[in-house]
Amino acid sequence: MSSASRGTSVSGSPVRRAALLVGVVFLVFGALGFVPGVTSGYDSLAFASHESDAKLFGLFQVSVLHNIVHLLFGVAGAVSARTAVNARAYLVVGGLIYLALSVYGVIIDLDSAANFVPVNTADNWLHFGLGIGMVALGLGLPRPADAGA
Repeated sequence: MSSASRGTSVSGSPVRRAALLVGVVFLVFGALGFVPGVTSGYDSLAFASHESDAKLFGLFQVSVLHNIVHLLFGVAGAVSARTAVNARAYLVVGGLIYLALSVYGVIIDLDSAANFVPVNTADNWLHFGLGIGMVALGLGLPRPADAGA
């Protein structure tokens, strides 16, 4: 039995390729959050607090927890890419989680303990864009029967 027929190859399914790509992007950016220089204010990197002044690319507020969340989303994307059903669920549910996180970031006081992830305005816009993009990929990419794969 070939790896494609066992569901371990992403070559024949756009939604599986998309989930893998999104997962890899999350892995890369989660790892970059731990790299001094790429992350400014690295010496202020906190585990989880609005007081973490570390910023990925000098723009997106990060913490150890924030970076770990990105790494976990990356692993989830790579694992979910094994099947089209799981890949689609990852993209849609993950996108909805990121949309919820963007709303959460808008409604909380960014200088309060409620901002434990932490997030800033740039993060809120990024999370909104990620959420929309992931849901759009999950719902918009053709199903295997539609794609002929």
